[in-house]
Amino acid sequence: MNRLWKVEESVLVDASVEDVYAAVSCVRNMGKWSPECFAVWHRGHVAREGAAFVGFNRKGLLVWFTTCRVTRSDRPSEFAFRVTAFGLPVALWGYRFRSEGGVTRVTEYWEDLRTGRGARTAEFLGRVFTGTRPADRAEVNRAGMRTTLGRLKAALGG
Repeated sequence: MNRLWKVEESVLVDASVEDVYAAVSCVRNMGKWSPECFAVWHRGHVAREGAAFVGFNRKGLLVWFTTCRVTRSDRPSEFAFRVTAFGLPVALWGYRFRSEGGVTRVTEYWEDLRTGRGARTAEFLGRVFTGTRPADRAEVNRAGMRTTLGRLKAALGG
């Protein structure tokens, strides 16, 4: 099986694009919606481009943290951030928002950035901290996206 380096999932949310963007760009909310992230430390309410935050994650008994920096804050159409661990690139996570007949299509996307110099170390640390093999990460993230988007939809209007 070929390793997937990018994955995306979408859901329709019965809320305005502005409201959905505001909810997602308040990164502390991720602790309520994500099956892996249980808390976020960030100063302020809305994370703007260049802002840093820390994500605290859990999978079973395994617990770890990541550092993140907002790379795109294009209100109300896109919000994205890069994830690193111990200074090594891990992933790009993002959300695109599009109005569709009174509801909002939210597309969550992920790209594995564990390539090039330091990739083997980042993959090893990922396996140790998350218990997930690099080859399985895309499918694990796809399942997590479905959960996250389902919870976002329930919170904002199902």
